[in-house]
Amino acid sequence: MQDSRRDDTDRRHMSRALRLARRGRFTTDPNPRVGCVLVQQGSVVGEGWHERAGEPHAERHALSMAGEQARGATCYVTLEPCSHTGRTGPCADALVAAGVARVVVAMGDPNPLVSGRGLEILESAGIDVTCGILEAEARALNPGFIQRMETGRPLVRVKLAMSLDGRTAMASGESQWITGAAAREDVQQLRARSSAIVSGIGTVLADQPAFTVRPESWQHAEYPALPVRQPLRVVMDRHARTPVDAAVVTGPGECLILCADEADAEAVSALRAAGAAVQQGDWHPAAVLAALGQRGCNEVLVESGPVLAGAFVTAGCVDELVLYMAPALLGDGARPLLALPGITQMADKLSLTLTDVRQVGEDLRLTCKTSLI
Repeated sequence: MQDSRRDDTDRRHMSRALRLARRGRFTTDPNPRVGCVLVQQGSVVGEGWHERAGEPHAERHALSMAGEQARGATCYVTLEPCSHTGRTGPCADALVAAGVARVVVAMGDPNPLVSGRGLEILESAGIDVTCGILEAEARALNPGFIQRMETGRPLVRVKLAMSLDGRTAMASGESQWITGAAAREDVQQLRARSSAIVSGIGTVLADQPAFTVRPESWQHAEYPALPVRQPLRVVMDRHARTPVDAAVVTGPGECLILCADEADAEAVSALRAAGAAVQQGDWHPAAVLAALGQRGCNEVLVESGPVLAGAFVTAGCVDELVLYMAPALLGDGARPLLALPGITQMADKLSLTLTDVRQVGEDLRLTCKTSLI
């Protein structure tokens, strides 16, 4: 009975730590989202969450709030306390120095610089350590970070918008707007949590997108003071045709143009002079993701036309499809959703797992996981 009561208490306080960690879902990149709660004799004496990379981790915010009440307290943290010195000192050492009696961890850190070492520091100091409380929920908070640490590749979502008859644009390329304002605002949340947005030169030339997070869409009552973090904008542009005055180049944040080695040198120089980073090489989906993983990107959003989106799918480089479906018909002359060559019979179909369906304004949003990788 005593163990059951303790488990219920652990789950209750870890749930609070997870709610705190979710506050960082748009701001912590490339670091993981982490929350922490300190409890002394049944009362919360300190709590915190990691807000931005380079700033104090969740544990240090909670310890600062608790002060001397941290001594003898139980610490609930959603990710194993770090054991290495980066831009901040090791949180495991800080917990030992504060004199906490027990640490409850939702999941171990997949970062090879930590991976069990934080728990070892705590246990070596005589601290009672429990690991695995609400682990599934903690893993769901940081899917991209976990995947990058375990495989070197970020998590990839492909965002698509279509009519009921599966069309994404008119034959002329006109596509604004298939979905309604509510769906477009919902996409802002996808962008805000992404490390990078990947598109192709065709989309850049046809739609002139900015691929930015708009400040007016960044109203969160829990943390209104945090500034917008703009994702890296990546354009796959073999021949360096991106205009130097394109919104993807001139907008706030960073722009990366991926072009071929044989791209026009003058065009490459002009893009660099305009402020874009240009990287030349043999760019296919897997190579793009490897490069973004090396840049510390956790979650990548592909917003592109049917050819590039289809290339990522057929290459086995997509983890989720997020599909917005509008109650409209565009006709058989309009452009299809995805270009997936080679599928000629039912045995070749690509099966997905539908994980979420919800209405967003007048449209439906369907989220599917893929089993391609």
